[in-house]
Amino acid sequence: MGEVRVRAARGAIHVDEDSSESVLSATERLLTQMLERNEVAADDIVSAFFTVTDDLRSAFPAEAARRMGLGGVPLLCAQEIPVEGSMRGVIRVLMQFHTARMPAEVRHVYLDGAETLRDDLG
Repeated sequence: MGEVRVRAARGAIHVDEDSSESVLSATERLLTQMLERNEVAADDIVSAFFTVTDDLRSAFPAEAARRMGLGGVPLLCAQEIPVEGSMRGVIRVLMQFHTARMPAEVRHVYLDGAETLRDDLG
C-alpha cells in the first residue's frame, strides 16, 4: 500500500422535496456510499463541506453527518450559486480524508439523478 495522503471525494444527490426528512436521509445515504466506496473510516475524515441549492432550506446536511457519528469532524454548510437553468434540489459534498489511494482510485458518488451533473465521471 502507498503513502497515506489527504485526498478528496465529491458527491451529490438529488432530492424531490424540501423536507427535513428528505434532506437528512439523502445526505446520510450519500455519505454512507462515499465512505463505503472509498473505504474511509470516521477517523480518516479531515473535513466535509456541504452545499445545497437555494430551494433546500429545511435542514443542514451537516446534521445528518453528526447523526452518523461524525460530530468530531469539521463540517461546513453553504448555499450553492443559483445559476440559471441549473438542477434544483441538489445536495453536494466535498469530503477530505486520509488514504493510501491514488487520486485516480478515489470514487466520487452521484445518486438519484445527480449523475447528470458529472457525465465525465461515467
